[in-house]
Amino acid sequence: MIKKAVITAAGLGTRLLPYTKEIPKEMLPIFCKTPRGVFLKPAIQLIFEQLYDSGVREFCFI
Repeated sequence: MIKKAVITAAGLGTRLLPYTKEIPKEMLPIFCKTPRGVFLKPAIQLIFEQLYDSGVREFCFI
């Protein structure tokens, strides 16, 4: 089973302008549906949670 993951978060996010002018692309909010309702979460948090739920325990953010 995969235990380590490299999550790329580098770059300026110029393809997402004007949204990334004020906030980094990895922190852009994404709608997340849960049994308690719909929430906005940063993109990097959703990626982290999905990897963690899959069994990954070591992370390297670049």
